[in-house]
Amino acid sequence: MAASVAACAPTAERAGGRVPVGGTAPVAVTITQPPSETLSPLLEKALPNVQGKTFTSAIADFPPTARAVSHRHGNAFVYAYVLEGTVRSQLGGEPVRTYRQGESWVEPPGAHHVLAENTSRTKSAKLLVIFISDTGDKLKVDDRPR
Repeated sequence: MAASVAACAPTAERAGGRVPVGGTAPVAVTITQPPSETLSPLLEKALPNVQGKTFTSAIADFPPTARAVSHRHGNAFVYAYVLEGTVRSQLGGEPVRTYRQGESWVEPPGAHHVLAENTSRTKSAKLLVIFISDTGDKLKVDDRPR
C-alpha cells in the first residue's frame, strides 16, 4: 500500500521518501477482489426418461481465498460434493455451513446461493457439482452488482 500511495505523491516528495498524510496529494486506493471460482463441465446429457430435463456434471474449482458472486441456478436441482479442501456455503434464509472433503449438500430449485467460498488462504478447494436443469437453461446466473 505504501508503494501505491508514494507513487501518487508529488515528485519532490517521492524523491525525499516522504508522503504527506492528510495533505493535498491524491491517494491511490487499491481494492482487490478475491478470485472467483471456475466451473468446468464434465458431462451434459438429456435425461431420456424426463422430457425437458438435462443432467450436467461439473468441477467447481476455488483457488485459495476464492469467493463466488452470489447467484442462482434457476430451476435446477443441485448436488455438490467436496472433492478437496474446505468450502463455506450459505443459501438464502439458512445458516452458514462449512463443508470439508467428503461432505455434500443439495440446493433446491430456485435457491439463492448467497455465499460460496474457499476458507483456505493456501490450498484450493474443488467440488463435484451435479445439476438437473431445464434443458437450455444457464447453470449459474450471478446476481447483479449493487
